[in-house]
Amino acid sequence: MTDKPINDDNTNLLQASRRRFLKQSIAAAGGVALFGGMSLGSQSSVWAAGGDVETTKAKLGFIALTDAAPLFVAAEKGFFAKYGMTEVEVLKQSSWGTTRDNLVLGSAKNGIDGGHILTPMPYLISAGIVTPNNQPVPISILARLNLGGQCISVGEEYRDLKIGVDTAPFKAALEAKKASGKKISAAMTFPGGTHDLWIRYWLAAGGINPNTDINTIVVPPAQMVANMKVGSMDTFCVCEPWNAQLINQKIGYTANTTGELWHNHPEKAFALRSDYVAANPKATQALTMAIMEAQMFCEKPENKEEVAKICSQRRWIGAPYADIVDRMKGNFAYGTGKVVENHPEQMRYWDDFASYPFQSHDLWFLTENKRWGYLPADFDSKALIAQVNREDIWRAAAAALNLPAAQIPTSTSRGIEKFFDGKVFDPENPQAYLDSLTIKAMA
Repeated sequence: MTDKPINDDNTNLLQASRRRFLKQSIAAAGGVALFGGMSLGSQSSVWAAGGDVETTKAKLGFIALTDAAPLFVAAEKGFFAKYGMTEVEVLKQSSWGTTRDNLVLGSAKNGIDGGHILTPMPYLISAGIVTPNNQPVPISILARLNLGGQCISVGEEYRDLKIGVDTAPFKAALEAKKASGKKISAAMTFPGGTHDLWIRYWLAAGGINPNTDINTIVVPPAQMVANMKVGSMDTFCVCEPWNAQLINQKIGYTANTTGELWHNHPEKAFALRSDYVAANPKATQALTMAIMEAQMFCEKPENKEEVAKICSQRRWIGAPYADIVDRMKGNFAYGTGKVVENHPEQMRYWDDFASYPFQSHDLWFLTENKRWGYLPADFDSKALIAQVNREDIWRAAAAALNLPAAQIPTSTSRGIEKFFDGKVFDPENPQAYLDSLTIKAMA
C-alpha cells in the first residue's frame, strides 16, 4: 500500500470507488440533515452508567502528537473506566499509514477499532480512496479532538528570510535553489490529510504550486526533525512537539502556526469503525463521553503542565517535557526572535466548540481534496458526510454529560469561514470557493 497522492489518471477508479462506497456503506446518518441545525430535543440517551455497555473493550490508535492528549488523559485519569469502558487499549501507531492499515484490519484481525486521526482520513478510507484495492471501509467521526495547534516550519538555511504566512520570498529562494540543481521538498504526514492541506494552502497562496514547483513528500510526524536535520526537506507541516523540538535543536524555525492561516481551524478527529459503532452503540457513546471529559481537562490552564508531563511519557509521545510545555501553555517562541505569549492561535481542546464535529468543516476538507485531485470534481461530498459524520452521537453524549446549552452548537454548520489571504469558504456554495482559487489540480 502506498501513501502517494492519487493523480489525475485515477479519476475513473475514484468514481468507481465512490459508487461502490455509496452502495456498500451502512445507513448511519439517522436522518440528520446537513447544515440545517438540530433541536436539542432530538437528542437520544442510549448510554447509561452502571456497566451496561455492550463491550468494555476498544483498541484505539494514536500518533505521537499533542493533539492526541485527550486519549492519553482519558487513559491516565480513568475517564474510560468511569463510563464503563474498563478494557480500553490506547496504542501508539508509527505513522498515519499504519493507522489506516490497522483501521482497515479492525481489532478482530489484530488492528484497531478507531482513535486519534486526521479528520479527512475517515472519509478517504470510507470511500476506498486510500485502502487496498480501493475497498471502502466505513468509519464514523464522533468528535473533533482539537482546533488549530499545528505549525509550518522551515529549515535553518532560510533563517535570514524570516518566512511567515507570506510565501512570496520563500518562492524566490526555492526557485534559486532548484535552478542550482538541488531538490526542493515540502513534507507532510499523509496525502489528503490536514497537514498536507495546510502546507498546500500556504504554498499556493504565495504562488508556489505544490504539484509542480516542489516535491511533496510523506514523512511520519516523529521523523520530521531527523529528516530536516539531514536535509531531506525545506519545509514541513506537523503538530507539536516536533516544531518546538526543531527550534530547540537549532535546525530550523516556525514560519507560522496554522491558526494564522485559518483561525480556529478544525484538525484531528476521534473516530471508530462504523461496524464497531453499529454493534456497540452504548460503548461508542461511553468512549465519546470519556474523550469529551478529557478534552475539558486538557483545556483548563491549570492542567496544562500536567497534560504536558503526561504527553512527555515514553508510552505516549516520549519527547522531552521542555519541547512540549511552552506551546501546550500557549506560549510560542518562533525561533526568529518573535515571541507570542498566550497565543490567540494556540490549540483548543474544548473551548470555542472545539469538540463538536461541524459538518461544514468536513465539507471544506473534502472540497480541498477535490482541489488537489485526490477526489474527482463531481464527488458527492454531502452524501459521504451524511454517512461518516455522527454528530448525533456527540449530541447524545453531551446530553448525557448534562452540558450547558451554551457549550452545544445549534447548527451543524459554523457558517462562512475566512482565510488569511482573503479567500472565503461558504459551505452553502463550495464551488464558488473552488472557483476563487488560482492554483489547483482538479481531477
